[in-house]
Amino acid sequence: MNLYPFIRPLLFSLDPETAHDVTLKLLNLAHISGLAGLLYPAIEDKPVQVMGLTFKNPLGLAAGLDKNGDYIDALAALGFGFVEIGTATPRPQPGNPKPRLFRLPEQQAIINRMGFNNRGIDYLLARVKQSRYSGILGINIGKNFDTPIENAAEDYLIGLRKAYATASYITINISSPNTRNLRQLQQGNVLKSLISVLKEEQLKLQLEHGKYTPLALKIAPDLSGDEISHIAGLLLEFEIDAVIASNTTIARDGIAGHPLAKETGGLSGAPVREKSTAVVRQLAIELNGKIPVIAAGGILSAADAQEKLKAGASLVQVYSGLIYRGPQLIEDIVKSL
Repeated sequence: MNLYPFIRPLLFSLDPETAHDVTLKLLNLAHISGLAGLLYPAIEDKPVQVMGLTFKNPLGLAAGLDKNGDYIDALAALGFGFVEIGTATPRPQPGNPKPRLFRLPEQQAIINRMGFNNRGIDYLLARVKQSRYSGILGINIGKNFDTPIENAAEDYLIGLRKAYATASYITINISSPNTRNLRQLQQGNVLKSLISVLKEEQLKLQLEHGKYTPLALKIAPDLSGDEISHIAGLLLEFEIDAVIASNTTIARDGIAGHPLAKETGGLSGAPVREKSTAVVRQLAIELNGKIPVIAAGGILSAADAQEKLKAGASLVQVYSGLIYRGPQLIEDIVKSL
């Protein structure tokens, strides 16, 4: 029973951030009350192996929707093959001043400048322990806004060490446009140094915990072809387990002339689809099947998901598409695989 088309106008009448919170609380209520089984269809398993892990199906929830791990069970019940939570930082932080989230319904887009608002990695891990979800769980980690960029590796090491035993995989988020200077970490020797430190720590933690937790690097869609090639080379050199392409874009090509186009922040949804797919395609060629690509960005239909897979992705993730299409999008995509 697809109620979302009826509920969406009510949610869209609310401030976007309020609507976000209300939606998650309603979803959680439906899950706890047992109504979820009546409202959402059972999603058929279509297992795939990526990063040495077995995913129930290739469609996942991207990070950002459940920043603190408060709604893991309710979101997993929608039928995702995996769920990624976060971004979590070492210390809690409020994020950027409000308003910081904007909808562009005609363009099926969202602009956000949330700024890694979260309750910190310790709170997130406590919530994971309280959840009953036993599927693939990604934990997305970042740096605190007030940590100098030259000390960023220390923040990522804190997140890696704390999340290692709990996560199915860990995503290193160096591509959000909403934390000052963060994207500098994608450049040249800065990135090489960060990846080297994190890979070394991953191997130490493997020995300590007797468990190998894969690392994925999440990159921006705004990189040049040469920058993507450089990143691909480093991924291969250090044997990073996966790359997520992509985060939100700072470009405004798809929404030129819109009153909200001047708002700072990352643009997601339909306008980023082609740009994100181009990054997926280049990475797939450069990595030549040696490292899997996880595609995110502008997936609002089964056809969009197929486009990403044909471009070379092994898995796909949705976020903005879920805001515009609701749970029906999950069923449509998984059925099409």
